[in-house]
Amino acid sequence: MSVNGRSEKLHSGATMALELYLDFFSQPCRSVFIFAKKNNIPFELKHVSLMDGEQYGEEFGKISVIKKVPALRDGDFCLTESIAILLYLAEKFKTPDFWYPADLQQRARVNEYLSWQHLAIRLHAAKMFWLLIMIPKVMGVDVPQDKMDAALEDLNGSLKLLEEKFIQDRPFIAGDHITLADLVAIVEVMQPVGSGLDVFEGRPKLTAWRDRVQAAIGKDLFDDAHQTVLGAQENVKLMDGSKLAFFKPKILKFFM
Repeated sequence: MSVNGRSEKLHSGATMALELYLDFFSQPCRSVFIFAKKNNIPFELKHVSLMDGEQYGEEFGKISVIKKVPALRDGDFCLTESIAILLYLAEKFKTPDFWYPADLQQRARVNEYLSWQHLAIRLHAAKMFWLLIMIPKVMGVDVPQDKMDAALEDLNGSLKLLEEKFIQDRPFIAGDHITLADLVAIVEVMQPVGSGLDVFEGRPKLTAWRDRVQAAIGKDLFDDAHQTVLGAQENVKLMDGSKLAFFKPKILKFFM
């Protein structure tokens, strides 16, 4: 399978036992991809198109009963949920300690952010992406201004907490080094950017943090992981809205 028309493996040769099922439109998928690539973890990339409903296919159902990406298959072992996958990869491949520090308090800071982000940054950033692009431009449904204003207010509130509570005056969320918390955070913050909303404008602290995270990841890898979502405004012009018809009632109920 492919991402942006290409099939990708970290290493050439025979098929690896470890498979990652990803869609680069998905924020958690990008975090898993970046982590694996950055740490030279050998894997075979299996692209699952969420927009085409491939997560509901019979074959993928054997990998993920909950029918969501990311998903991992390591031999006969299958795993879902991005945080669980990141921790599994970190422990199995003995990645550098700074990603998930052994120090009790630093690890607690990482866990604190990972516990908070699901219903905060993730929810609100994803909602803006859908309200700005997917719902009006692919589904053809107008978004009421009051819904847009309320969603933006929620996102701004979460970004403020990210700056003031989690980053504060530190280089990274848990201290002097990038951790899984920063990786999980940056992919979420970049999601609304793909819809044309510059969340970094007027936020110098957030911008400086993003630049540090990007440098720690490596610009080429950062850009590779985000090229799909950052090209979303053009990509949606090629999408067939009828493919989302089955999901439309559920999506509108959740986001509107």
